[in-house]
Amino acid sequence: MGIEEKVRSVEVLFDRLEIEIKTFQSETDLHCNAGCGKCCSTPSIDASPLEFLPWAFHLFLNGKAEETLKELNSIAAKNCFLYRSLSILEYHKGSCSNYRYRGLICRLFGYGATTDKFGKLRLATCKIIKEEQQENFMKAEESINKGTAIPVFTHYYMQLAQIDLRMGVTLLPINDALKIAIEEVLHYYAYRPFPGGLEHIA
Repeated sequence: MGIEEKVRSVEVLFDRLEIEIKTFQSETDLHCNAGCGKCCSTPSIDASPLEFLPWAFHLFLNGKAEETLKELNSIAAKNCFLYRSLSILEYHKGSCSNYRYRGLICRLFGYGATTDKFGKLRLATCKIIKEEQQENFMKAEESINKGTAIPVFTHYYMQLAQIDLRMGVTLLPINDALKIAIEEVLHYYAYRPFPGGLEHIA
């Protein structure tokens, strides 16, 4: 499977997830606080390179892949390269600089479930939502117990691995995953022509 096909497959998976998340949100009224970047500013986020392949491909098409890879290689910070805080003093407030191409972990957290040791689904969300939207959180947990559909982390990562096992199952610190995604695209096109019909993409 070529890079373009992998990118399309990942995007189809993400589109399916978005529908599931919107349905779950509408049934539970859970939502992220506007401008909150608490989760994104955490320095210990792990991700797979494959979930950032659409982002890397987008950079390549726009001639920014090599420049971005240099930037990534020059930073020592462990916080996500794509996260932009409002200020140093308000580091936990901010947003993703490329929200459209955010990874699977970014999409799932807050609205996805993990399975506990008893095989029971548990909503994986942040302390802020649990405390500030306590009623909605309790309602969501109750709904899940009654069988309300919710995206499950393991299910989506298994589907990701089916697209590319090597890149889909390897979990790394997020900035390393970003680097490998770019390197994968650059290596693929090193001896191949530029993707046909996409030369002037915005």
